[in-house]
Amino acid sequence: MFTGLIESTARVLSLEPRSGGARLRLDASAIASEVREGDSIAVNGCCLTATTIEGECVAFDLLEQTLRVTDLGELRPGDLVNIERAMMAGARLGGHFVQGHVDDTVEILTWCQEGADWRLEVSLPEEGRGLVIPKGSICLDGISLTAAEVLPDRVVCWIIPHTREATHLANKQAGQRMNVEWDMLAKHVRELVRAELARRT
Repeated sequence: MFTGLIESTARVLSLEPRSGGARLRLDASAIASEVREGDSIAVNGCCLTATTIEGECVAFDLLEQTLRVTDLGELRPGDLVNIERAMMAGARLGGHFVQGHVDDTVEILTWCQEGADWRLEVSLPEEGRGLVIPKGSICLDGISLTAAEVLPDRVVCWIIPHTREATHLANKQAGQRMNVEWDMLAKHVRELVRAELARRT
């Protein structure tokens, strides 16, 4: 379980195709000394298991399913990714409940500065409609954000300068894709409603 509050960024060292998936290696100097093999780490919002730690390099094995559902397969050496270690019991929950189970990818439609802040607009796939509400939470590349506006085809979030500088957002641009995890509670409610409607028919 994660909170969507990014601890740090890490730089991609390599993404090597392997049978049944790929191996991702990161220069994760900010957290490497505190990571152990088997630890769960959210990389751009995707919960991965640290399989090898060598100095400041942390490696993860990615399944084919992970490459299909997320944007991790598009990473290149030198790219920055957001990282967050699993939350500890008793710690403050500053963001929202994030599982690290990416539901889909969305396209950045607008990413521009307006005044002191930044406007981020991402596409809203049909399956995501109803799972994000105005002033509700949305997790984009592991970042817990508030949906300021929810339109039929897009979601608008406002980014403060701190969030832009503390994450990989300073390197993003329109046209790129981001991992999205819809609100866990909203997904549970939808499935409960679907099950009840199916039972009644």
